[in-house]
Amino acid sequence: MNKNANDAAQQFVPVVMCGGSGTRLWPLSRQALPKQFVPLVDGKSLLQLTLERARLLGSKTTIVASEEHRFLVQESVNTALTQASILLEPVARNTAAAMAVAALNAQPDALLVFLPADHHIPDGKAFNATIRGGVAAARAGSIVTFGVQPTYPSTAYGYIQQGKEVPGQDGAFGVQCFIEKPNAARAQELLLAGGNYWNAGIFLCEARTLIAALSTYASDILAACQAAVAQQTVDGEFIRLDEPSFAQCRSESIDYAVMEKAAQSAQVVVIPFASAWSDVGSWNAVAELSEADGAGNRVHGQGYTVDAKDTYIHAPHRPVVALGTHNLLIIDTADALLVAEVGHAEQVKAVVAQLDAKGVPQARHHRRVARPWGAYDSVDSGPRFQVKRIVVNPGATLSLQMHHHRAEHWIVVSGTAEVTNGEQVLLLTENQSTYIPLGQVHRLANPGKVPLEIIEVQSGSYLGEDDIVRLEDTYGRVK
Repeated sequence: MNKNANDAAQQFVPVVMCGGSGTRLWPLSRQALPKQFVPLVDGKSLLQLTLERARLLGSKTTIVASEEHRFLVQESVNTALTQASILLEPVARNTAAAMAVAALNAQPDALLVFLPADHHIPDGKAFNATIRGGVAAARAGSIVTFGVQPTYPSTAYGYIQQGKEVPGQDGAFGVQCFIEKPNAARAQELLLAGGNYWNAGIFLCEARTLIAALSTYASDILAACQAAVAQQTVDGEFIRLDEPSFAQCRSESIDYAVMEKAAQSAQVVVIPFASAWSDVGSWNAVAELSEADGAGNRVHGQGYTVDAKDTYIHAPHRPVVALGTHNLLIIDTADALLVAEVGHAEQVKAVVAQLDAKGVPQARHHRRVARPWGAYDSVDSGPRFQVKRIVVNPGATLSLQMHHHRAEHWIVVSGTAEVTNGEQVLLLTENQSTYIPLGQVHRLANPGKVPLEIIEVQSGSYLGEDDIVRLEDTYGRVK
């Protein structure tokens, strides 16, 4: 690489797009905790692994994420030991809008590397080298996409058909066309023909190049995003887009809004990526992250196979036994169980939509719910009562709040609790407790150095999470 290209490579701005819902990995991935936040690979989440790869390209990452997931994103940033600016989308508007607001928040000549948050790429060095190989093409005004060399005829991915090599762009090829997810026969044809790559949804370009392409092919999306950025506000590491403006934006993927049209004008090029890659888009893909035994079985957690073949078990909480099974996926969580034949893995998303339409709460939420201060687990519930296990991180504080319809009883299991109970401020330790009457102003904090664990027993006529009146809050949730 020449000196100018090397200097340019130092100006990468990784942009991690973190808005996916990952419902094909239900019941582990749900709307409140999508797959990018779930520890799936060696105890790490896909977002953490993506941030670690991004750190190879630039010292500070831009993340585009949902307002709902802002504290999960911040926790991932801290765990990955990196720095990031977090752009918060008030509503979901797909990848074209996400990429637009990132480009509008960057310097015009910044080299933006757009990375989905939920991909698994084991060889970070190979990935880093491939991205850096696209600098010349990006500096020449092209939008660079990276096509993954297919290893089997997948029907789960779209394809990129390679054209002729582009002179002066260091091994970049023109794009003849983007191909929709094919059926099995067509996928086999594409694989045998060669020159066709899986579309990984990873892009490299200058910020001004993307803005110009949006202006040409999706001017309405660009205009809405410009308005949202013009009135955005900054809150620490969070950048909040203007909600009324962003809500007016059309929801469309970058492929449809820009890439397919720009490819026809030779503005999009592809660089092959030959290393391992997965979008971890189905339970079959998750299963492939584990080694199979001699019978083709793969097990995560407390799974046991007896006379079983080609069966995957995900059982982190309790023993799950597969006896005499064949070609099954068994996914066990604390509050929902999925049993599916491997050929139906792509239909999980449709099943979740059916559950959601019927009002099944497990379609959207886990029993364990992450909060900016820690988490709570709904252990038991019935008419007029609910029991929760609450864990508060060291130094964290819940909001000063009250409830109209319920009273609460707190028992400290471990750690030290600082409790505001009306006019009293109490310091409680293991096996000590306090009672909070209905309507009483109260607050819970962990002043210690270790996690605080308490059992909360709620009683009353209504126990929903929306019966919380926040008077003060460290995390800006008072409305």
